[in-house]
Amino acid sequence: MKKRTAFTMIELVMVIVVLGIVASIGAEIVTKLYENYLRTRAINQLQSQTEITLEQIAKRLQFRIKDSVRASDDNGTTWSALPSAIVGFGIIEWIGISNESFLGEWDGASVVPGWSGLIDMEHANTALATLTLETPGSRLDFANNTINALTNNTVTMDVAGTNRPAIIFKGTKPGTFANYYPPTPTYENNVTCIANNCAANPTTFSLPGGLANLNGNANGDLYEQYYLVHTAYALVPIGGANDFNLTLRYNYQPWAGEAYDDAAVVAAERILAEHVSTFRIRQDGDVVRIKLCIHDNNQSGNFDFSACKEKVIY
Repeated sequence: MKKRTAFTMIELVMVIVVLGIVASIGAEIVTKLYENYLRTRAINQLQSQTEITLEQIAKRLQFRIKDSVRASDDNGTTWSALPSAIVGFGIIEWIGISNESFLGEWDGASVVPGWSGLIDMEHANTALATLTLETPGSRLDFANNTINALTNNTVTMDVAGTNRPAIIFKGTKPGTFANYYPPTPTYENNVTCIANNCAANPTTFSLPGGLANLNGNANGDLYEQYYLVHTAYALVPIGGANDFNLTLRYNYQPWAGEAYDDAAVVAAERILAEHVSTFRIRQDGDVVRIKLCIHDNNQSGNFDFSACKEKVIY
């Protein structure tokens, strides 16, 4: 007769205990791995979001009219020039060069700039009597097409009764940043094409409001070099001091009496980043430094990560 053997009760209990220990260790390892994955994903997302937001801001600030930049830390009640301000939880506003329309279009042979940035002072079309300026090398019809597209046809040089782009001369301008904004914008010169027809007059500006008087005499002031502008920009934080959305407002023309807090501008604002904890911007000379921190707001679990990056703009 064969003798059969089996596990004893003690052996079975020991096996169960060992398996329980192994299972608990394994579960803890899996939990830790999953938490590390969530942390890594959250940090990578925050870093990418911070970098993308800074890049969006930098590309617009890169093409700024430098002496138009102003800042406010009391919701627009008072303003100061950026070099004398460090903006933390505050607003920054500037007028942007119309770089997109400067790049121009393909004319069938080459890419032609929309505007050249130069006025031919000796040309017959440059005359205060007719309020026209000759800008050689320009294709104002190309520039106008681009501005139309960027503003949903609300800013144009070939339709009467709409907001117009403006030129800002590079010459010395007395005054301060306040001269760019309502209630008394004075540095911008409204421009259209002659007879509101850019295709027929692609190199000549018309000045329906005349030239701005910058030096205080009775005559308008004319300089050889200019920038074309079609919008101002404002970065506006919305929310609490340590957790807010950073929004961008655009497609408004201070030279037409519009402001960053007009209802239509606010309604069209775009959120650049959510859950921003820090946004600081300062200017040293012509160099602008931006610091941006975005936090996770516990979206990836019971932890709140933050990513901070800085960018320098010349």
